[in-house]
Amino acid sequence: MKLRYLLFLVSLPVWSKNLADQSQDEYNYIAPPTVVQTFDLADSDHDGVINARDLCPKTPKNANIDNDGCETYHRSKTQRQLRILFENDSSNINSIFHVQIKQMARFLANYPETSIELRGYASFSGETQYNQALSKQRANRVKARLIKEGVSADRIRIVGFGESNPEATGEDQVSDAKNRRVSATVVGYKGDVEKRWTIFSTLPPNRHTY
Repeated sequence: MKLRYLLFLVSLPVWSKNLADQSQDEYNYIAPPTVVQTFDLADSDHDGVINARDLCPKTPKNANIDNDGCETYHRSKTQRQLRILFENDSSNINSIFHVQIKQMARFLANYPETSIELRGYASFSGETQYNQALSKQRANRVKARLIKEGVSADRIRIVGFGESNPEATGEDQVSDAKNRRVSATVVGYKGDVEKRWTIFSTLPPNRHTY
């Protein structure tokens, strides 16, 4: 009886190993399951909206998006105004307006999808035809200054209005000074892209934590 028990103990590891090898062989022959994807779930711009329903396939990184996968915007206080005044019968830009032009150039650099229309004007003094040409010349001078600041010429459109559309209708020197001007309209500006909140985001002034 003892001998039979000893033989059983001796053969047990070999028997267990055979079972394990047999079991492993069975697992090796099990084919992995095949997954059939019926819908394209790709998200090329990684905004969380799949390509199949993404209406804005090139969303900026970390942008806050709407249900269609398009970035949302908010209006900023960034400088978007330009108002340059001129001396009588002159198209020379006074140096005090250089800061305005630099700010506009910086704005256009930050928003490459935008362009600008420069509108030149003249006062009522002088010949109408001459004032028309002078107003366009003034707009061209501002355009040249913007180009010097790095703005591409193809993003700048100029229009000379001459004596039309005056800012002031008086016949005094103050009214004439207001009418000798170049103003600007920014085209294509939607606003600043709203960024998705992260732990590194700064809370807006009206948001507080308690």
